Amino acid sequence: MEIRKVQLTGSSSYVITLPKEWITSHGIKKNDPLGIIVQPDGTLLITWKTKGKQIHRTKEFYVDDIDDATYLFRLLVSAYINGYSTVIIKSKERIKSFVRECAINFTQTAIGPEIIEETIKSITIKDLLNPAEMPFDKTIKRMYILARTMHEDAITALKKKNKSLAGDIEPRDRDVDRLHWLISRQFNILLKDMTLSERMNITQDEATYLFLMSRLIERIGDHGVKIAKNVPVLIDKKVNAEMIEMIASASNNSLKIFTSAIDAWGNKDIKGANENIESIKNLVSSCEEINNNALNVKGMSSISTGYIAESIRRTGEYSADISELLLNHLVKE
Repeated sequence: MEIRKVQLTGSSSYVITLPKEWITSHGIKKNDPLGIIVQPDGTLLITWKTKGKQIHRTKEFYVDDIDDATYLFRLLVSAYINGYSTVIIKSKERIKSFVRECAINFTQTAIGPEIIEETIKSITIKDLLNPAEMPFDKTIKRMYILARTMHEDAITALKKKNKSLAGDIEPRDRDVDRLHWLISRQFNILLKDMTLSERMNITQDEATYLFLMSRLIERIGDHGVKIAKNVPVLIDKKVNAEMIEMIASASNNSLKIFTSAIDAWGNKDIKGANENIESIKNLVSSCEEINNNALNVKGMSSISTGYIAESIRRTGEYSADISELLLNHLVKE
């Protein structure tokens, strides 16, 4: 850390000189404006970025040696999450058809990226979404609604023996994933650009908390899919009504914990968060009872019942984790 002394000019103006290397590297000249941001810990952040423009970063991928579409898709998602505004896919030869299809699939899945230029040997993808236009809290609320309805519909499918409804749940998980990717992207951009924190009216601590929260909701969505995938087995094996009712009751309890966690967050209710953490004990007991009863059933229905009970339990535990995150966050305020 470089130490510089504060000087007094006139009777009331305090002045500090700035490092010449920093000034020249950013092309700052006499009378140019600089931004000063007061940090939560009392320190000052001095920035040359005063116009609120997004930092543009470019990532290039050479795909000549890539023959796996899944691998390429993961690379594109990783670049998106890490905050690159432009991704260029390059090849020494003609772009392979699976590469183009992968790029199209990526732009149709993630929020913001679009293909803006394409040649025989390259594809340019640019993110057109201003991260400041999508508040963290609204994205979290949308994720919650999607994940909750996925679980509710999975249990409804079991009760009404509706395989079609069960099959409709997995595609909705992609919406939860893409919203989590968006929050991850915003979080990473915010870490590199403190002016975004100002524009979004959110501190780094709050952004970290909401990023971790979105990760837990994304996992809850995954467990909704796991439940839905095992529902057709129980329908085919004609599991008895008593078992279905036990599963439905446990799921309802799990979703109550999930909803209470989100309500506590919205109300900044630290006592409610603590009570929600304690409520997980009854859910664990209910899921253990389902597993014990499943041991009396032979074949795949026993295994699927166990998977469903596990996903219901994990949903409740992730919801309790959301409450624990909230409690830790509110204690710091």
